[in-house]
Parts: sequence; structure tokens; C-alpha cells
Amino acid sequence: MKKINKSTRRTLLLAALAVAIVAGLLLGFREPPALVDTAEAHCDTFRVTVEEEGRTRLADRYEVSAPVSGHLSRVRLEPGDTVQRGDPLFLVQPLYSAPLDARSRAQAEASLGRAEAMLAVTRSHVEAEEARAELARKELERVRPLARAGHLSAEVLDRAETEVRRADAALRSTRFAVDVARHERDNARATLAVSGGADDVAPLTVRAPLDATVLRRPRQSEGAVQAGEPVMVLGDLNSLEVEVDVLSRDAVRIRPGMPVLLTRWGGDGELAGTVRRVEPAGFTRVSALGVEEQRVWVLVDIDLDHALSAGLGDGYRVEAAFLLRHSDDVLQIPVSAVFRDDTGWATYVADNGRARLRRLDIGERSGLRAEVTAGLDAGERVILHPGQDIHEGRRLRTR
Repeated sequence: MKKINKSTRRTLLLAALAVAIVAGLLLGFREPPALVDTAEAHCDTFRVTVEEEGRTRLADRYEVSAPVSGHLSRVRLEPGDTVQRGDPLFLVQPLYSAPLDARSRAQAEASLGRAEAMLAVTRSHVEAEEARAELARKELERVRPLARAGHLSAEVLDRAETEVRRADAALRSTRFAVDVARHERDNARATLAVSGGADDVAPLTVRAPLDATVLRRPRQSEGAVQAGEPVMVLGDLNSLEVEVDVLSRDAVRIRPGMPVLLTRWGGDGELAGTVRRVEPAGFTRVSALGVEEQRVWVLVDIDLDHALSAGLGDGYRVEAAFLLRHSDDVLQIPVSAVFRDDTGWATYVADNGRARLRRLDIGERSGLRAEVTAGLDAGERVILHPGQDIHEGRRLRTR
């Protein structure tokens, strides 16, 4: 074997050293792999929903108020108590009339005497008018056959008939005067009868108008109460429903009969509901960010047996998901993996440690998932939240 001389050996060592230096420089300046998160494209159940916060309410509620001004007795019923139709709710003692002093009593007695005298006068007027009317009718009975036989003129007959009508009208007028005088007499008697807060005035008992549950009790302690002041609020728990205000652009996609899933109500599982009505008029509400939004009320019927057994009541918070679409075996990926480029939707696929740009056709989106109709196969892994450092061919390192 031929020996390598010293100069050749030195040349080879220098060449190897140069190659090592160049390789080190290349490795040192090479772009490091990007650290990324990935997710697998897979086929699964796909639901398109509109999610909003709602609350339960009772469609039928009754505000029971004091029928008269007076003194309210202490309300014994507690919120949550059930009552039957006709059960007593509370008592109201009507206000006593102001007592009369000596002068007022004398004036009231004089008014009563005057009213009784006027009643006697009007009754005598009635007797007089009755006699006058009777005379006019007898005169007409005598005149009518004579006028028909031609012994009296038609003018005499007309005067007799007119006199009968006049007498009847006067009789009715005096009878009305008797009624007026009688009412004035009764009013004067009442003023004297209740003149100092009579002890025999019975309290008014306010009763339940239907079978219901006590929801609220604005008044509990006894004390003065004004007529029409709310004392108790009743409601029928069998009319429990859910009201949800949704954005107007979402309300146009919601139809009566559409299924609704109620979540985050405090218990396990979901409550099933159905859209009953989408109100035709919207309203403006300012969001937490200070943005004016046009919103629409949507009313939802729920499974009452499940809801009541779970303990839901009036004014409870729920999360409502209106189910616009429900499909099985739909290819989907996280929305965070999709972005817009010059030609449409795209994503980056992790392929053998390299990032590969892939054009996509995206269908509907629901929450954090997006439907892929073309451009991707099940099982491929897409890069989540691709930043500016991700480009075609970039080396990757998965977390």
C-alpha cells in the first residue's frame, strides 16, 4: 500500500477542516424549526347553532294589590308557598270615617231632615201627577168615540192625546225626583250612621284568583296601604318558559318549532326546548363594549317536567343554543387553523415535519369548528394559529 506523504496528509486535513467549518456555518445560519400546535382533521357530528344567554320567566303572573285604602295585616305567606283558588292571601281593614263634631253632627241631622221632607214632597207630587194622568186618560176615552162619530173635531182629539202624553211625562219626572230624594236621604243617614269609625266594619279578605305559587311579596309587615298598591305576586309554574334576546341578523334564521338546547342552568345535562315565537319587533340595546345592537326577543317552550323537577324557577339564567343544522360524518377542523389569503380560505398542513400551504373550501362554521368541503382529507394534521413565521416548507416541531 502506497504511503501518503506529509504534504498530502496536510492538504486533506485542511480540506476536512474547511468542510467542517462550512457545514457548521450552514447549520448555524439555518432557520430553526417552528414550535407549533396541531390538530387532526376528522369526521364527526357537526352542529350549527346560535348561542345566547336567556332567562326563565312565567307567562302567567298575577300582581295582587290592595282593593281599598286601609290598614294591611301582616302577610303570612312566604315566597314559594302554593295557594289554591279562593284561599285567603291577606286582610285589609278599610279606613274609618272621620268623627263628627257637634256642629257637623247638627248639620248632618238637619240635612237628613231636609232630605226626608223633600222625599215627602216629591211623593205628594207623584200622587198629584198620577191623578192628573188618570183624568187625562179618562178624558181621552170620552173624546175618542165622539171624534170618530164626527161630533167633535180632530183638533179636540189631538189636544186630549197630547194632554195624556204630557201627564205621563210629568209623572215619570216626579218619580225620578222621588228616586233622587231617596238617595239624598240615604246619603244623609249614612253620614250619621258612620260618624266616628264604627267597630263593626269587617276587614276585607283578599283571596287567590287561581291555583298558583307565591313569587314575590312586596309588602309583608302590617301598616297603612293605598288602594292599588301591590302586596303579592303570584305565578303559575306550569307556564314556565325561556326568553332569549338574539341579534336581529340571527333572529331571521330562527323559526318556530326549531329545537333549542338549554345548558349552563346549574344542573347536569341539557334541557330540551322548542322555539314558540320570534317577536316581529326588535329593540336597541347597548352592549358591554358600548356598541348599540339591534336585538329580538325569542320565546322558547321547555320540558316542564324536567325543568320543574330540576328546580328551575322564575328569572333563572340559562344558555340557549338554537340548533340551525345537525349533520353526521362531517369533515371539520378548528377555526383557529383557517385564514384568508389572496384566493380564499387556506390552512397549513404539517407534512413530514414541514409546513405545506393548502387551499380549502369552507362550508359553515359553528363555534370553534369549521366545515371543510374540499381541499383536505380526514387524518391530516393542521397547524393551529399559524403566525407570520409559518410559510411554505418551514420546518416544524410539534409541542
